[in-house]
Amino acid sequence: MTRLQKEIQQKKPFESLEAEVFLSLERTADQLLRRAEAELKTHGLSPTQYNVLRILRGAGPAGLACSQIAERMVTRDPDITRLLDRLEHRGLVRRARELKDRRVIMVRISPHGLQLLKRLDGPIRRMHCRSLGRLQKSRLRLLVQLLDQIREEPGNATVP
Repeated sequence: MTRLQKEIQQKKPFESLEAEVFLSLERTADQLLRRAEAELKTHGLSPTQYNVLRILRGAGPAGLACSQIAERMVTRDPDITRLLDRLEHRGLVRRARELKDRRVIMVRISPHGLQLLKRLDGPIRRMHCRSLGRLQKSRLRLLVQLLDQIREEPGNATVP
């Protein structure tokens, strides 16, 4: 083995294990998002639009105010109004001012939006299974717990 080969072998590829995990999480999230984008694109939706429709389906007939939708979104969208404009233009959601407080605009999923989500339920479930199904249920539960723990406020984390 040459001196250069020994040097390369001794060098750490990452400055810390945390850096390696962080990069691995970014790469995994990017790959999962690309798979979701490909599936949703066939139905003319972005992952963000799909997220809004799922939030509204979960809210039921009462709907949600724009600010409540923004709070529940997976990724932040600085222009929720424009996002809702596009969904309303396609007939997937409906907006209406509250009678009690005219400043509040309530958003509800339309029957057309519900039908679209129903058509997507199977393909999205299959995509999830293709992406994560090779992991045992116990490992998936552990992964959920670990990811939840990562998202918690760092608090008093120690820095080496």
